[in-house]
Amino acid sequence: MFAVTATQTDPDNPLAGLTLGEHPEPKVPEGWTTVTVRAAALNHHDLWTLKGVGIRQDRLPIVLGCDAAGVDEDGNEVIVHAVIGSGADETLDPKRSLLSEVHDGTFAERVAVPRRNLVPKPAGLSFEHAACLPTAWLTAYRMLFDKAGLQPGATVLVQGAGGGVATALIALGRAAGYRVWATSRSEEKRERARALGADQVFEPGARLPERVDAVMETVGQATWDHSLKSLKPGGCVVVSGATSGAVPPADLNRVFFLQLSVIGTTMGTREQLARLAVFLEQTGLRPVIDRALPLADARDGFAAMAAGEIFGKVVFTA
Repeated sequence: MFAVTATQTDPDNPLAGLTLGEHPEPKVPEGWTTVTVRAAALNHHDLWTLKGVGIRQDRLPIVLGCDAAGVDEDGNEVIVHAVIGSGADETLDPKRSLLSEVHDGTFAERVAVPRRNLVPKPAGLSFEHAACLPTAWLTAYRMLFDKAGLQPGATVLVQGAGGGVATALIALGRAAGYRVWATSRSEEKRERARALGADQVFEPGARLPERVDAVMETVGQATWDHSLKSLKPGGCVVVSGATSGAVPPADLNRVFFLQLSVIGTTMGTREQLARLAVFLEQTGLRPVIDRALPLADARDGFAAMAAGEIFGKVVFTA
């Protein structure tokens, strides 16, 4: 079958290890099944894998990709939950992994997954939109509705508008009745964030009209100081990534004096993915797709992500 694999890692030239071509059919352990992939979405996780982050060298070559929507062996249209783990909350399993870390991922004609990882795809969602949900949109859903626990009408600051999680946060927050503010270095991305539903947009580090109830943080070191200074007393910053660096000054005096909460989160549960799919079906909300490419043109999508030239999701179709 055709697949997109990581055959080597290079932190300086990640695309050097990106290989497109024939790959063995997936092995199917007991309790697993196969899904014929109709669409799969690109994440920064895939680029980090090519850089050598979070992957053991003895796992290579490995099929890349966490997210997919397709058809199971019984002909059902499904969404693939990317977290391989056990328990009521798979994300808390210390032995958890994502597809493409230990087991082959979704950038292939077929992928093997545990049967429990399949979520029904609502008929009203296209395969391309459904494929965007398991990582970026599920992470955003959990950040807003589980970890932050915000009430409608709350004000939320989204740092770094443009990436998959950030655009999902803006769209979901708007649909849920939050007042959403967003930052970006790019004027174009700020305007696109406004069009997506952001109430106001700002340059990074800008003084805000007022302090916010919560900050959604995926950028990390470059925006951390601004995130803490933007919070109301008792507010929270929810962290699901650190693309600009993971060790900013903690500013603990501000944290304890203003009784701020710093909440970490990773992905979401299968049940949350199922509810997210229903939420989109009921509201008519759909993920922003920057571009949809045939799987055979996956290198172009990786190059665009590496260059920071995307707004929303890159989707590969089989």
